[in-house]
Amino acid sequence: MSIVTKTGDDGTTAIMYSRRVPKNHTRIEAVGTVDELNAAIGLARALDPNSPKTDRLVRIQKDLVALMGELATDIADLDRYRADGYSRITADNVAWLDSLAEEIESKLGKLRGWAIPGPPPAAAALDLARAVCRRCERVVCCLVEKGMIENRQIMVYLNRLSDVLWLMARTDGRPTP
Repeated sequence: MSIVTKTGDDGTTAIMYSRRVPKNHTRIEAVGTVDELNAAIGLARALDPNSPKTDRLVRIQKDLVALMGELATDIADLDRYRADGYSRITADNVAWLDSLAEEIESKLGKLRGWAIPGPPPAAAALDLARAVCRRCERVVCCLVEKGMIENRQIMVYLNRLSDVLWLMARTDGRPTP
């Protein structure tokens, strides 16, 4: 099967369970922004392939794939989504990020002043990912306000993730726990 379907030539795109929405729909903006976040994290990994952060970044990327699936599901289809066994963001995902933030903070010590994004390249990519994550939060907030998503853990996860990405960027090449 080809990736080229031509079904989007009319300005619509598919979400879960064959529903179609306009490409400028808030749901698609949210999914696309999370996809961009995932790509920025992938860039950070590619810039420092031997980093001790790699396993944790891969886990975050897998979480983001699950998060995109949930965002791409109309609220009317959530029961089916759950019944089909798709992964969802839960309080456990958030707790893992909380523990990761605590570990990194304990290694970094007290941080003072503003951080300027920049070298090394992997740290700059993590700062880019953090900025994209903040945009994800804003777009997902619109979905929450419109009653288009039910899982509030998505907002909490993105909020924690932006903190973790900021902390990871501050390690400046030092090993992250």
